[in-house]
Formats: sequence, C-alpha cells, structure tokens
Amino acid sequence: MVRMTSISAPKLAKKAAAARVAATASPSRNKVPKSTSNTTSKPALLAGGNPQIAKADGDAPVQAYIAAMPGWKRDVGQRLDALIERTVPRVHKAVKWNSPLYGIENRDGWFLSVHCYTHYIKLAFFRGSSLRPLPPGESRSKDTRYLDIREGEPLDEMQLVNWLRQASLLPGIRL
Repeated sequence: MVRMTSISAPKLAKKAAAARVAATASPSRNKVPKSTSNTTSKPALLAGGNPQIAKADGDAPVQAYIAAMPGWKRDVGQRLDALIERTVPRVHKAVKWNSPLYGIENRDGWFLSVHCYTHYIKLAFFRGSSLRPLPPGESRSKDTRYLDIREGEPLDEMQLVNWLRQASLLPGIRL
C-alpha cells in the first residue's frame, strides 16, 4: 500500500479545491454542445485544399464542393461542371471520398472524377486509356488517365469536350 506523505496531502487538497471552484464557476461551459450545425459554416478543407463534403448523390453536393473549392480552383470547377453538363446532357453527379464524380444517368458506373490538390485540379478519366488522344497523365491503374489543370495554364476546352464525349460513351466503373 502506498502511503501519502504530509507534503503531498496539501497539494492534493489544493488541486481538489481548485477543481471544485472551476466546476462551480462556469457550469454553463459544460452544458454547451460540442458541435453545432454546419449549415452556415464552410466545409473544412483537407490536405491540399480539397473540400470535405459528405458523401451524397445529385447536383447539390457537387455544387457544395465547387463552392468550397479555394481560390482560382472555384472558377475552374464551375467552368468544368458547366462544360460537363453541356457535353453530357444526361450526366449523373455525386460526391464520394471528397471528390465529385460524373456518370451517365441510369447506367452503372462513373467516367470522371475531380479532385483538388495544393497547386492543381486533377481530372481522372477512369477509362482514359481508351480515349484518343490519350490524356497526358499516367496512373498506376492501366485504365485510368489524368489531366492536371494548373492556375494560369490554358485549358484546351475543345480537347476536353472530345474526351468527355468519348468517356461518357464507355462503360463506367463502380466505386
């Protein structure tokens, strides 16, 4: 058995008294909920500035993702989304794993993903190895090809539209 010495007993009593005073001095502090509604606050940005958006189907979560994209990426995100909608009229949208996904309505699978990184936006064409010409970025997956969009670099919208049309006609992938 451990015996308290007379030196530690006063210290222990002092700590206990301080804890009681703190507990009674601000009782409302303990009653405040730890989290509040996120409906008015902006989504958190993850590493590289990628918005953290809850997994959901439809246009609304994709628009929330785009609205939360930082800086120049928001304008590019809006342009990309509008371009995709014009090019693929029956496009189906969702956010999964904090990335907008685009697929064809009433068809299983996705053909495109968008993801923010610190210095660029990455488009992932899931069946990109079937696109002509090939999108420039290679992947560990033999089927996937990437297009990186960087601030200040011109975007070849005609080529992007061509890839979007081709990608939307290919079988999508299930995630």
